[in-house]
Amino acid sequence: PISFPQQPNSHIFCMEQLAMSILFLTPLLWTACLSVDDPTSALQETVAPAATAEEQCVSLRQLRGQMLQADDKEFHEDQIMDHATEISRWQNETSRVHKGTIVGSCKTYPCGTFGKDRSCQCNDRCTRYKNCCADYVEQCASHESNRMVAPAHLPYGHPSLKNYPRHNGFTLWLVEDFDQPIDLDNDPIWTWSDGGLKEGQVRFTKEQISFKGGKMQIRVQKNTGQQQPCSHAQTEIVPRKPLVSGELRTRYNMFRYGRYEVRMRAPHVQFLKPQVDGNFVASMFVFRAASFRHWREVDVEVTGRRAGAISTNVLNADHTSRWHRWIEQTDYPKTYPGINVRAEFHTYAFEWLPGVIRWYIDGRKVREKRNDNLKVPEMSAKVMLNLWIYRPTKYPFGGFELKNDRFPMQSEYDWFRFYRWNGDMHYPPSDMDPKGLSKDDLYLTSNNPCDGIPQVGLVEKNGRQYPACYAKCR
Repeated sequence: PISFPQQPNSHIFCMEQLAMSILFLTPLLWTACLSVDDPTSALQETVAPAATAEEQCVSLRQLRGQMLQADDKEFHEDQIMDHATEISRWQNETSRVHKGTIVGSCKTYPCGTFGKDRSCQCNDRCTRYKNCCADYVEQCASHESNRMVAPAHLPYGHPSLKNYPRHNGFTLWLVEDFDQPIDLDNDPIWTWSDGGLKEGQVRFTKEQISFKGGKMQIRVQKNTGQQQPCSHAQTEIVPRKPLVSGELRTRYNMFRYGRYEVRMRAPHVQFLKPQVDGNFVASMFVFRAASFRHWREVDVEVTGRRAGAISTNVLNADHTSRWHRWIEQTDYPKTYPGINVRAEFHTYAFEWLPGVIRWYIDGRKVREKRNDNLKVPEMSAKVMLNLWIYRPTKYPFGGFELKNDRFPMQSEYDWFRFYRWNGDMHYPPSDMDPKGLSKDDLYLTSNNPCDGIPQVGLVEKNGRQYPACYAKCR
C-alpha cells in the first residue's frame, strides 16, 4: 500500500525521502515490519521473496544507525542483518560514529573479553545473558571456534560412514545412522518419551520405536496396553489415549545453536497408497518446555494434509501453560508442489543461530526468520523426533482427512545429524556431561520413569507451584 522510490542497486529506501517522511510514516512502517513473518498477513502474500521483505524491515529498524552511517563507505547493512534485530535496535540508540567504527561493536571490544562498563559484550557468555553486540556473530565466531577444543573422537552417536558433508562455521557433533539399535534405556545421549500431547490422540511409549534395515521406525497403532497415568515428560497426569506412538529424544537440554538435519519419509495414511491424504505430524525439532517455565521450540513438521505439506515453526514464551497465537510464527499451511513426503525420503534441516533461523528442504533454503516481535529462541533444548495424530476436531492440525487414517502407520528415519555452531562455547558441553549444565537446564528434565534423571523442581502452572507426579520404571 505504501511505496517509495528505491536506489538503483539497493533495497534501502532513499534516505532523503525517508528522513522527510519519518515523523508520520514510522508507526505504519513498523507495523508492516512486525507482520513480515506472520503467515496471516497480507504483506506476506504480496512481497516475494519473504526474505527480501524482511531485509527491508530490518533496514527500517536500523533507520537511525543507517542515517548516521550514510557517508561511511565501509559500513555494510549485511553486518547488522546477520544478527539479532532487537539487540541491533538497542545498540543503534546508544552508539555513535567515531573514526569509522561504532562504539559498542566487537570491532572495538576484543572478542573473548568482558567489560562491565561496556554497552554490549563480545565473549562467549553474551548469548546466555542476551547482551551480545550486534556484530558478535560476524566478528567473533571464528575467534571463539579457535578456542573450542573439539574431542578427538567426534562425532558422538553411532556413525557408520568415514566421511560426512561439511558446513562452514559448524562442526559435526552428533550422528545417528540407525544401522544399529539404540539402547533407549542406557544410551548416554538418547532416550524415549512417555508423554502424550493434550491435542493429540497418542501416548508415547518405548515399544513404538524400532530399528530395522538401517532405519529408525516410529509406529502409530491402536492402544491395547496399559500406560501409567503419570508422564515424566509432561510432568502431569495424561488421560488414556486411543493410540500409541513413539518419540525419540535426547536426555538433556544440552543442544542449542547449530545445524540440525534429518532424512526421513512420512507415513502412508493407507498401506501402499502414498497419494491418500489423512492426518499425522512427523517431525524433527528442538524443544524446551518443562511445564512451560521456558517454552522454546524450532520445528520441521511434515503433515498428512497434502503430499507436499511441510511446515516450519518457532515458538518462544515464558511462564505459560498453553499455546497462544502471539508465541508462535509458522508458515503452516504450506505445500511444496512436485514432491511426495510419503513416497520418498527427503532431507530437512534448519540452522539455528543467535537472532536467525534458516530452514532447508533437500538443500534448498525455504525460509528465514530473524528477531522481530517474536525473538529467536536463545536457550538450550532437547532434540526430538516423533509421530503423532491430532484429536478429532473441526480444524485438525496435520490434515483434515482424519477419516482416511488406517493403523498401523509408520514414519522412517534414515539418519540424523547435528553440527554444532563454532561460536557456541557452552552447548553441548564438549564432553557431553550433564554436570556442565545449569540448574535451569536440569529443571524437571526427566523423560520417562526409567531414564534415572531426577525430577528437580516444582511444576509451575497458572501462577501456582506443585510437585511433579512420579511413575515407576517397569
